Amino acid sequence: MQDREYVILDRSYQEITRVKAGNGYVGNQHEFLITLQDTALLTVYNPVRRDLSLLGGPKESLVIEGIVQEVDIESGEVLFEWHSLDHVGPEESYIKSKYRKYFDYFHINSIDIDHDGNLLICSRNTWTVYKIDRKSGEILWRLGGKKSDFEMGPGTQSAYQHDARRQSDGAITIFDNGAGPIVHDQSRGIVVHLDMEKMSATLAREYTYPEKRIATSQGNMQVLSNANVFIGWGSEPYISEFSHEGKLLFDATFPPKVESYRAFRFPWSAHPTDHPAVAVEQRTDDKVTIYASWNGATEVASWEVLSGPRPHRLEFLGSVPRDGFETAMLVQTSDPYVAARAKSASGRVLGTSKAVKPGD
Repeated sequence: MQDREYVILDRSYQEITRVKAGNGYVGNQHEFLITLQDTALLTVYNPVRRDLSLLGGPKESLVIEGIVQEVDIESGEVLFEWHSLDHVGPEESYIKSKYRKYFDYFHINSIDIDHDGNLLICSRNTWTVYKIDRKSGEILWRLGGKKSDFEMGPGTQSAYQHDARRQSDGAITIFDNGAGPIVHDQSRGIVVHLDMEKMSATLAREYTYPEKRIATSQGNMQVLSNANVFIGWGSEPYISEFSHEGKLLFDATFPPKVESYRAFRFPWSAHPTDHPAVAVEQRTDDKVTIYASWNGATEVASWEVLSGPRPHRLEFLGSVPRDGFETAMLVQTSDPYVAARAKSASGRVLGTSKAVKPGD
């Protein structure tokens, strides 16, 4: 199998380092969580030979177990490793093993750090969130699924879910796909409160789209600093923001057939190390359209047009507000060279493109 790496970049999109799974395993895309201790929690899907005849499956089968590793980012040393088959049997899965040569019974898709430092692991195909002792690897409790340690109140049981996260108030949020195949009539984000004395789970809130959406895979739910909720709909090409009470505030779509594993809303400021890009189209003898863009730059508020007889003899020609990813500017000039200069809202020069000729 081809080796895979997790790449960490800085705010200029420059590579800081790369991280790999250890002990001969290959990591996958389902989780990569950087901790405050400069370690990374990551997931591995590992095929293990098993006899599944007692479950109605073949004697010769490859069962895909979920592995959690905690890796020191600097040294690459594996500090902790957990294997689902050591603790969770294939009989907990809601996926039927009959006729399956490859049995993805667990399908781990998120890891979170609980308030006490132990781990929360989300298993899509057992419909369960597991709390794992970070030292011994023992399961402390199961939320949902066939062997839940909690009495699941109305609306709390998820199906084929993703992205289980502990919140500051103690609640657990989950993106409940409810499908893959369809179990619920729509996908939703849910907030579940746990009573550790009574060992009961209660649905506090749920977030659903007005026209019911079904995401058969992927998806996540992010609680924002103002208590609003941001949802990525996974296999459905949408992202949405809801108020704390559940009112839809914002909705956007990707192009058709585009999927998003997770979607987030964060403040982000970045300054690429490369130059802005510019293309020029000649309209008439003295009119050209300049197209300016700067992928990854977050502070560009306006573009200035420069022109001149030589690449290093350019003068200011005009300015227009930034208009999306690529800003088109129609200007009148007979100079052979033009360039674009990016400026911030305060007027600070952020970067200047190379000088180009029409048709370059």
